[in-house]
Amino acid sequence: MTFSIRDLSLDLRSGELSPTEHVRDVLDRLRGDTTNAVVTLDEERALADAAARTEELGRGEWRGPLHGVAVGVKDIIDVEGLPTRCGSAVLADAAPAEADNPVVARLREAGAVVVGKLHTHEFAYGPTGDVSVSGPARNPHDPTRITGGSSSGSAAAVAAGHLALTLGTDTGASVRVPAALCGVVGLKPTRGRLSTERVFPLSDTCDHVGVLTADVHGASVVWDVLARPDGTGGGIQQPGVSGVRIGVPTGPYWEAADPVIVETTRDAVARLEKAGAQITEIEIPAIDELAPLYFTIVNAEAYATHRDLLAARRADYQPATLERLEPNANLTATEYIDAQRARVRLTAEIRTACDGIDALVLPTTRVRATPIGAESVEVGGRDVTVRPALLALTLPFNLTGWPAVSVPGRVDQGELPVGVQIAGVRLEERGVLRVAAAIERS
Repeated sequence: MTFSIRDLSLDLRSGELSPTEHVRDVLDRLRGDTTNAVVTLDEERALADAAARTEELGRGEWRGPLHGVAVGVKDIIDVEGLPTRCGSAVLADAAPAEADNPVVARLREAGAVVVGKLHTHEFAYGPTGDVSVSGPARNPHDPTRITGGSSSGSAAAVAAGHLALTLGTDTGASVRVPAALCGVVGLKPTRGRLSTERVFPLSDTCDHVGVLTADVHGASVVWDVLARPDGTGGGIQQPGVSGVRIGVPTGPYWEAADPVIVETTRDAVARLEKAGAQITEIEIPAIDELAPLYFTIVNAEAYATHRDLLAARRADYQPATLERLEPNANLTATEYIDAQRARVRLTAEIRTACDGIDALVLPTTRVRATPIGAESVEVGGRDVTVRPALLALTLPFNLTGWPAVSVPGRVDQGELPVGVQIAGVRLEERGVLRVAAAIERS
């Protein structure tokens, strides 16, 4: 059972629950975790920080809606005093980080209490979450299935009800896909809005820091805190979607997709239309060309990061990571530059194709959570390769840099979760969250 930032914040501010009681409860939950979401707990500092937040409330001091709220951080993001090991034996002897990533630091300023580091696909280089020195993360809805990745522990910890807020990263899918597969909310902001300083890089030009929460209101509160130095965490200020122009991409977005995902996404679109949104089906031919560019760019940048580590510690990498990394030695500078130039051109073409559209609504993934270790699954009577099916619908917005959020769609009790994705064309983060809230509410 997940719990929301809204309810938690009300309880903490009213005195119904103290930050110390909350953090002790969270630490107990994380120690008993069965999803393999947890890498490192920072119990001593977390309890000290919780005690300080409790004392502040006793003096009538309140830092905002994240005051006393426990947060977990993906283990490729630096947290002062904790090692960043990136899910890999390569960094088993990593020294404790000397400082917080700026997003972590901002959460602390807002009163949040960092409790530890969470599972990641090795070096964030995969969308499944089942390749790590500590073994696979397990989906809280079915422990035989993947969480999605690479922010695997961040999604699992929220879905399992351990935490109301986690940080992840998203280079092509890595916040939105695990959010979709675990049934939580995952926000990838506009590229550059949240600092990637002190984040172990996968792709310098595609990496984003993102947020995972139990519901859209929680994501909106966190975004308000992070986006502005004076952010109050007020959440969605302009409810409703009346007059919002929604584009629904046709063509490849519906090919080879799980029928339940298609049905769930169409249901979400219908509910948006009923709520007053203007729905238009659109074709975006240029978007088909993005995947090859994406893999050229990300693979080249990943190899540049890992070249020296591969030379020194090759034996410590997971075999699946080596299989993806090593062939990238053959990419040329010309291929990389051509891909980056094409990225600029195609982003402009896609924006032109979306003329008159505020946001796109489409599935987050083509498959739901697949069995751990499965490389292909049957969908609609045909074999589908898992990794491309997870990445295909999210990676375009890492290349364009547009904000995108995955929100749980409506499925029958006992069904695996389905994510519906909203990507901002003209809408910024608060706008895509407003559309997501309309889907969540209806």
